[in-house]
Order: sequence, then C-alpha cells, then structure tokens
Amino acid sequence: MRDRLGRECLYVPSCRLGLYVALRHWCPPGGRVLMSPVNDDVILFVVLAAGLRPVQAPLDPRDGSLDAAAVPEETWRGLSAVLTTNLYGNPDPAPALRARCDRSGIALIEDAAHAIGSEVAGRPVGTFGDAAVFSLSKHTAAKAGGFLAVADPGLREALAKSRDALLEPPRRTAELAYWARPYAEAAVRGLRLAPAAWAVLRMLGRQERADIRMPLRPDALGRAVAAAPALDAFHSWVRVDLHDYRTDAGGPRRARIGRKLARLDDVLARHLAGTRTLLASPWARPGPGPVQPLFRVPLLVEDRDAARAALARARIPVGYLYDPPLDDYAGAAFTEPSPAPEAARWFAAHALPVDPLRADRALRVLAESGTRPARGGPGGV
Repeated sequence: MRDRLGRECLYVPSCRLGLYVALRHWCPPGGRVLMSPVNDDVILFVVLAAGLRPVQAPLDPRDGSLDAAAVPEETWRGLSAVLTTNLYGNPDPAPALRARCDRSGIALIEDAAHAIGSEVAGRPVGTFGDAAVFSLSKHTAAKAGGFLAVADPGLREALAKSRDALLEPPRRTAELAYWARPYAEAAVRGLRLAPAAWAVLRMLGRQERADIRMPLRPDALGRAVAAAPALDAFHSWVRVDLHDYRTDAGGPRRARIGRKLARLDDVLARHLAGTRTLLASPWARPGPGPVQPLFRVPLLVEDRDAARAALARARIPVGYLYDPPLDDYAGAAFTEPSPAPEAARWFAAHALPVDPLRADRALRVLAESGTRPARGGPGGV
C-alpha cells in the first residue's frame, strides 16, 4: 500500500481503530469535526469516543458526497478537522477540502474504507489528507484489517505507539472464528439457511442491529461522552458488527489478508465493470467526475424498502444503508445538525447500495419487481 499510495502506511486491525488513532493525534479534545450525515453510525461513535463534537455537512443528493460549497462560513469557524466519507467509493471533493483546510489551519482526514480504488483529480483517494484510513475487509473481502496512511512519514513511530497502546493481543478463539467464517457463510448460502442463521445470531446477541441503525441508548451515551476521550467507554457502540476491531491479528490472518490484497487490481477491474453497468440503468444518477470502481453503487429508487425486499428474495443482500442521517438519528445532544439537511434525508431514504459484482442479476430483479426510479429530489436533482 505504501507503493500504491506513495505514503507511509501503518497496519491496524480495523478502519475504525485507525480512525480513532488519527482523530486523537490531529484533533484536541473538545474539537469540532465536519463529517457526512450519511455514514455508518459506528463512525459517529468513534468521533465521540475521541472526545470530539461531530458537525454534519450538506451533501450532494446525486451520490451522497460532501457539498463543500454549501457549508456556511460560520460552520467553518472553530472546526478542528474535516472527515471525508467517500461514500460507496464516490470521492468527496478532496482538492477543495484540502485547500479550505489549509486556509483554516485544520486537518483533513480521509475515511477511504469504501474507496481503496477511487481517484479524484488524477490522484488516489487517501493522498490528500494529513491522514487516511482504509479497510481491507471491503474490496478485498479479507473480513479483517485496515491501515492508516499518513502524509508525514516521520509520524509513523508515534502513531504506531498510539495504536499499540490500544491493541488487544491475538486470541485463539478469534483466529479460529476468522478462519471458520468463510466456510460457515458458504454453507449457509448453499443450504439457503440465511433467515435461520440470522435468527440464531440475534438470539446469541451477535446480531446487534435489528434495523439499519443500532440503538442509540442516549442515557448511556451521555455518560460515555462525559468520560471521553476514552475508547473503552464507547466499546459497546464501536464494536458493533466487528467485535475484534482492536484485536491484533495473528500471523496466519495477516498472511491471508496479504494474499487477498495481492489480487486487488483484478477485483477493482470487476467492480469498475459492474459499476458501469449499474450506472447505465434507469435507477442511476451519476455524480460528477469519472466512473469509479465503486464498492457499492447507490441506485436511487422510489421505494427503497420494497426494492431491498425484492433483492433479498433473490438472495441478493443489501447492506451499507445509512438511514436516517446521523443528525436525525443522534439529535442535537450528540451532534451539530446540518444547516441543509434535505439532501441527506432524501438520499438516505432512496439510496439502494447494490454490489457491482452482482450488477446483471440485481438489475433483472429490479426490473421484474417493477421498481421505479426515485422522483424529484432537492434542488430538482
């Protein structure tokens, strides 16, 4: 990854842990961080755990990217950092954000979990910020691992020390579960046992989201915020869907991640082909810029839940839904609301993130189920 990005890279067991390390390094406790309201709720809790105040930004309703031009001047004042999302791999306007952060003297941190193969202005996403975090469990399907890329290689030692202070040692049970998971998932798919499997996971407390968002638990969250910065106080929120997020990987796991990563370019080529197919469909509203090898393609449909159900019946899962936006989900007690929330609400309600590797089959299901494209949108988009 150092060769790919031209930046020093530090392995972390998860993108969320790498983000926490970056936020603690570049932002003083109590600082304000501009971020996207259409994002995983885990990221909101990582920002809070770092002792920071999330500030929700306006979005482009076509692809959910940050609308830098729509951020009011008063919002810029007093920020400590900007955190991009690059939602589904669609790049945020990193050059404009970099220029604004430089004028304001604040850090730019890129969350590139969905964007390991995306580019903007001829450069890879993750090469504009003071730091960038990547996930190796997305395009590579490694189911673990990530890395923190930094502009200043002289910071690597200090960041590694911060990471190591947060790591938990490898556990034999975690390593066995990691190796067994692909075989268990294949068996579930082959035997068509997915509904029963999810029911068992819920019964055992391992399926922690009954709906798109996890329960906020505001009273407990308020106590955690009072203790921040402290990752342990937020453990029950930050660990959701990834209990090993701060567990160091054993040698065999790292070796498997390395083998998966070695095939990244082939995977990205397949994602790019599927993305082009999906963007040519009647449900797509491509955003600005060239086509990217998207992790998921956000088709905009009139009835998102009905379309999701139709795909589920065809055994095509739809994840990575972020509805409602974080300011509506968390409220003013835990975040500063967006000054222009309409675009984020519309996008979150209508976006159907489709895996480009299943493009042809997904499009057939949507056509056969009578799925209609979303109508209208903020600003006539």
